[in-house]
Amino acid sequence: MHDKYEAVIGLEVHAQLLTESKAFCGCSTKFGNAPNTNVCPVCLGHPGVLPVLNKKVVEFTVLMGIATNCKINSRSIFARKNYFYPDLPKGYQISQYEEPICEHGFVEIELSDGSRKRIGITRIHMEEDAGKSIHDISIDTLVDVNRCGVPLIEIVSEPDMRSPEEAYLYLSKVRQIVKYLSICDGNMEEGSLRCDANISVRLKGAEKFGTKTEVKNMNSFRNVERAINYEVERQIEILEDGGQITQQTLLWNADLNEVLPMRSKEEAHDYRYFPEPDLLPVVVDENWKKEIASGLPELPDIRKKRFTEHYQIPLYDAEIITQSKGIADYYEKVTAVTSDYKAASNWIMGDVLKVINEEKIDIKDFPVSAENLGELINIINKGTISGKIAKEVFPEMLKENKSPVEIVKEKNLLQISDASELENLVLKVIGEHPSEVEQYLDGKEKVFGFFIGQIMRQTGGKANPKIVNEILRKKLGEKKIK
Repeated sequence: MHDKYEAVIGLEVHAQLLTESKAFCGCSTKFGNAPNTNVCPVCLGHPGVLPVLNKKVVEFTVLMGIATNCKINSRSIFARKNYFYPDLPKGYQISQYEEPICEHGFVEIELSDGSRKRIGITRIHMEEDAGKSIHDISIDTLVDVNRCGVPLIEIVSEPDMRSPEEAYLYLSKVRQIVKYLSICDGNMEEGSLRCDANISVRLKGAEKFGTKTEVKNMNSFRNVERAINYEVERQIEILEDGGQITQQTLLWNADLNEVLPMRSKEEAHDYRYFPEPDLLPVVVDENWKKEIASGLPELPDIRKKRFTEHYQIPLYDAEIITQSKGIADYYEKVTAVTSDYKAASNWIMGDVLKVINEEKIDIKDFPVSAENLGELINIINKGTISGKIAKEVFPEMLKENKSPVEIVKEKNLLQISDASELENLVLKVIGEHPSEVEQYLDGKEKVFGFFIGQIMRQTGGKANPKIVNEILRKKLGEKKIK
């Protein structure tokens, strides 16, 4: 980014709520069903039908409002947002406009330099989704209205972000919160989390905002950052060349790596909002608000702090483990079995996350139970097996749901900790390598590792390294005295 300018970025995030039925009718919200099967006269907008509000939609929205420090309005109303589009059979969308349910909140993001920044949230409101137009060149445009009426919340930020990195961190934080609350699965690829960005640039130190553009069609976190970066650079280039920014809606083309105009926005689109005549105002009294708040889980930032204090693990570990509620829950189940909290975080950050990322699975589908992983850590610490052998046991645990103790017995992987047996082995190896003994006695400390390697090779890695180390040092030391 050019040093003279700063970006001003605000995000509008739509999160699809994980209710079983739609916002105003009983149709299923299941993703991936055959086109136009999750429909009824209500979500198709047939004449004379009446919407009935799904109570869960209100509860999920209030939960998000509380989690993002918003004021929960005791009274809010629905509005009709009128526009014509092929995938909007009613010709309007039920949304909230002048009186939303949540306002004036914030989330905190942690920047790469370790500092924290507060990003304001203007409002969070409830609305229903539109359908989906599928553009097929050979057939023309097809419409799937399964998504019509699926409940959404729209989270509108203040224009508080000053770089693509900040926008990425804010979006990640919003996704993390909705997933922790279990109100949205946060899947950008499937469209259950969608993001539009309002972007402008201005000279550093200027009070007034520049002319903004809106960028849509960013279907991954990486694309959000890339699209914002591209648009900021494009606007700076125009201003540097003496041109003017046109207010317009742009689409991000990930294949071409650029933004392309969708429509000009010389004036804001007039949606002719008016109060929805078929729905009563939503009233959230103190008792209902308290009842909803009682279902609030421990949020990521609080959990991260607790992990560093209670389990005494580094902040870096806590950051990675609490990224996902499922992973954090798994960690706590492991630590219920073993008190080696650091080993638990090491195994999860390394071996567990490696499998999850490579196989593209959720932690709930991970084949090794938390109890079995805790047991594996315990038998390493007891000296039953070595850390090296554990790396052989773990893949077996992935294959079949057996405890590590069973696998160790079956495969005869028990660590050799018998001191007299190991002493005989050490003496044998020393006797077989007189020249290496001479080198060690001459001060070549590196040769010590050679002896360890030989002993491990002869025991198939089963010798207890701690005991071998002690015996080997003692026996080589005795040769020095002689």
